[in-house]
Amino acid sequence: MDLPISKPVIIALDGYSSCGKSTLAKQIARHLHFLFVDSGAMYRAATLYFIENNIDVAKDNEVNNALENIHITFKNIDGENTTFLNGRNVESEIRSLQVSGLVSEVSAISSVRKKMVELQRQMSSENGIVMDGRDIGTVVFPNADIKFFVTADPIVRAQRRYNELLSKNQKADLHEVISNLEHRDKIDTERADSPLRQADDAILLDNTHYDIDEQFSIVMDKIYKAIKGLS
Repeated sequence: MDLPISKPVIIALDGYSSCGKSTLAKQIARHLHFLFVDSGAMYRAATLYFIENNIDVAKDNEVNNALENIHITFKNIDGENTTFLNGRNVESEIRSLQVSGLVSEVSAISSVRKKMVELQRQMSSENGIVMDGRDIGTVVFPNADIKFFVTADPIVRAQRRYNELLSKNQKADLHEVISNLEHRDKIDTERADSPLRQADDAILLDNTHYDIDEQFSIVMDKIYKAIKGLS
């Protein structure tokens, strides 16, 4: 699509865990030829580093020292956005339940959020950026051109996450997945630093009853209208 505007467009997607934000963001980026940035993958990569290096998240000195040694990049491999931690492909490891169980605690640490936001703001593209996460439209890019806040029924979200884990041949228990999502929701919405919330100017998208194609069609219609308003 040739955009009728003279500057890169920033599209922000925030919302709860397992709402399909990353899948939607990838679709949008691919369709518009924008850069896709999975901010959640960045926090997951940091969490993986902490786990592998036995970092005590309650000790500020250990966390801060670890952050100095964390370098996260993305590469497009066979059309898929792939996360690299210190030059190593960790796309599979960061999706494990072990990482999922700790990522919200790690994400709540102010020094971690400061580091990730700094890295996110440094990412740029000639055309535009699609970034998904918890605080993209409220903190990282408060002046984003288009913002969405994605939600869905908690049980539906848990089933989607459970199915995703099984599709990747990872062991999963539905009750454990439900408990994990409830735990993450509580931390994400109640943390003191950049809690998950809907930006005042974000478009609410409840995708409980939408499939991937329906959701994409609805969102792209809103994006096209917003882009025309920017021209």
